[in-house]
Amino acid sequence: MSWTGTSRKLSRRFAWRAVWKRRRVVTDRPQTAASALESAAELLQGAGVVDARREAARLAEAAWSLDAGQARLHPDRVLGQAEADHLARLANRRAGGEPLAHVTGTIGFRHLLLAADGRALIPRPETEGLVALVLDRMGVGVVADVCTGSGCIALSLAQEGRYQRVIGVDSSREALAQARENGERAGLAIEWRLGDLIGPLRGESLDVLVANPPYLTDREYHMLEPAVRAWEPRVALESGKDGLDATRQLLREGHTVVKPGGWIALEVDCHRAADVAALAAGSGWIEPAVHMDLYDRARYVLARRSETS
Repeated sequence: MSWTGTSRKLSRRFAWRAVWKRRRVVTDRPQTAASALESAAELLQGAGVVDARREAARLAEAAWSLDAGQARLHPDRVLGQAEADHLARLANRRAGGEPLAHVTGTIGFRHLLLAADGRALIPRPETEGLVALVLDRMGVGVVADVCTGSGCIALSLAQEGRYQRVIGVDSSREALAQARENGERAGLAIEWRLGDLIGPLRGESLDVLVANPPYLTDREYHMLEPAVRAWEPRVALESGKDGLDATRQLLREGHTVVKPGGWIALEVDCHRAADVAALAAGSGWIEPAVHMDLYDRARYVLARRSETS
């Protein structure tokens, strides 16, 4: 194990010990739901969690098996010791830097509730916009989601579109296992394929090729929040010297699996969207266009294969 990995594990352990000492403040006497929530929120706030009260409520919902928004409905309810201890454990994990989605075990994405853990990148709100763009332009036919990760894009397209087939591709066995589990949970039929980028799609004639590929440079990766680097797979984030290795390959080889008139739809780094559009044009795609995300940042590039190419 490298020193970086060792020091990261040690820092997590020391953070855990620090918050564990405060755990007894949360659980050493009978508590109401309101007081337990307040203690959890104070713990998170002390650890630097920005939206501590909202996250404390999310943790309580996970600990007490409640639906969203129910954590504060019965503030005077006296908790059993097991309930109080469960919330304390989750709060300590979050205060130690573990992502909220990993602590609760789930993440919402459009109309889906997906399992979340370290096997795949946690779906981001921006990616929901990529799904919307694809559904708006081509909601039927055959679609493939490359770098599927948790399966969030493929599953949303299968749930909301009218596709004959939906294919999800990833080079990580662990990520593909999570995607498959999410598909089973949602009751959606996806063709999951293991392999790198276009390789598993040879012989297909797609109406849409969609991807949220890794798109950070090495320098940008090391500038990410420590929690992202510690808990999420690097392979899903970084892609070569300019951050465009995977994107470039998708644009170069996508013609071989997208039918004439079909689409390619990519999520990209907001600082390189214009570069990706230029790469698309240079690779023979027509009508490349940059689209904005919900934060008004250039986040998506869509282009078509010519009807005659």
